[in-house]
Amino acid sequence: MTASISPLLQSINASPEGLSLGEVLSLHPGVARRTAQRWLQAQVDAGLLSVLGAGRSHRYVAVNTPAQTETSLNNFPVSIPLSTDSREVLAYVQQAVLQRKPVGYQREFLDAYQPNHTWYLPEPLRRQLRNMGETGVGTEPAGTYGRAVLNRLLIDLSWASSHLEGNTYTRLDTRELLEYGRAAEGKAALETQMILNHKAAIELLVDNIATVGFDRYTLFNLHSALAENLLPNPSDEGRLRQHAVEIGKSVYRPLAQAAWVDELFDQLLNKLAQIADPFEQAFFAMVHLPYLQPFADINKRTSRLLANLPLLRANLCPLTFLDVPEAAYSLGILGVYEMTRVELLRDVFVWAYQRSTQEYVALKQDVSQPDPVRLAYRDVIKSSIRQIVQHPQQDALSLIAQTAQTYAKPADQAAVTALIIAELSRIHEGVLARYGLRLSEYAAWKALQDNVF
Repeated sequence: MTASISPLLQSINASPEGLSLGEVLSLHPGVARRTAQRWLQAQVDAGLLSVLGAGRSHRYVAVNTPAQTETSLNNFPVSIPLSTDSREVLAYVQQAVLQRKPVGYQREFLDAYQPNHTWYLPEPLRRQLRNMGETGVGTEPAGTYGRAVLNRLLIDLSWASSHLEGNTYTRLDTRELLEYGRAAEGKAALETQMILNHKAAIELLVDNIATVGFDRYTLFNLHSALAENLLPNPSDEGRLRQHAVEIGKSVYRPLAQAAWVDELFDQLLNKLAQIADPFEQAFFAMVHLPYLQPFADINKRTSRLLANLPLLRANLCPLTFLDVPEAAYSLGILGVYEMTRVELLRDVFVWAYQRSTQEYVALKQDVSQPDPVRLAYRDVIKSSIRQIVQHPQQDALSLIAQTAQTYAKPADQAAVTALIIAELSRIHEGVLARYGLRLSEYAAWKALQDNVF
């Protein structure tokens, strides 16, 4: 293997800026993609190569090249501007674990926060974030923008949030899974499940934007969607933890007593619900939910999706975490865990939101209004599709006609009929959760179809 990989290493060493996997393969077309990935990862594990960037900017760089020296320890990217306070936090959390002082949950951190009086995000920064996130539909009903960009949001946020957890699906893999129901080859079932869970959780927020809130019901169901089939004990899905947890690679020790977790969880939600500014609300969720660790696992994922709730409500651009390096996010969270300081995570948050809005700028310019008929009859359409799939022996067209006549206004019946037929023709296993269907029900229905749809 050493001899075979030498030409790849020579190419990377000759490039001060490093090479992406695609560039490596273009220089060495005789090497299979998976083989190159395996070899390069082995060199990363051995400390001979470093990885810079995330997603499309993922590059392999030889250790001690000029590009490598431009980053700080743990590959914290220089592209994220840091304040003096953030650099102080960064310097501490980058020390070896044995050099950092063990610390437990500091209740005064939450107690001291007074909604709409205490600000993690100063007013000029909140104004800057709002200017970046404006979509032009702020006066429309809550969730209008989120529904307009839902297909894009499902892919971007599912992929980026999963990537921060070490998921190796690519953005293209994620699109194939969510749009066509095709799982990527060679990926662990856990990774596929994680992506699908994100999709279900995002749809939960967008589909129920008028009723979800910063309450136990929303948090429990959001966590349950993200945790489905991923926890060792399924009973931990969607409920507060009943046991102690530990944080890997950290000296922070979360609360162990279940009664205290329960009490502080309610206090956290109460304060979160009172915050008026959507960006302050989003950031507060990203700070305090992981810090409390109310669930057995999947706390950070829950906080990242919850942070989007106030943005979706206000018809602002979502926070997708696109291209956010895992090291930057993790070090920002460590600053909260071990120092109860938010400055480093705040700088990452601001940079991440800027990246998200840049990705969505074209959509902000050209978001068409949702089809008013589809919007008005969303529940009717979904219920009709669920009934058709769950009763495959019945005549689908008759059921559709009956639904339109029963639930739609006379002037809308033709449009509702057309919408149900159109959605039914596009149904696949990657969208079943949207209609409350199980894979077995879809498979039974599909087997009886005779190319009708």
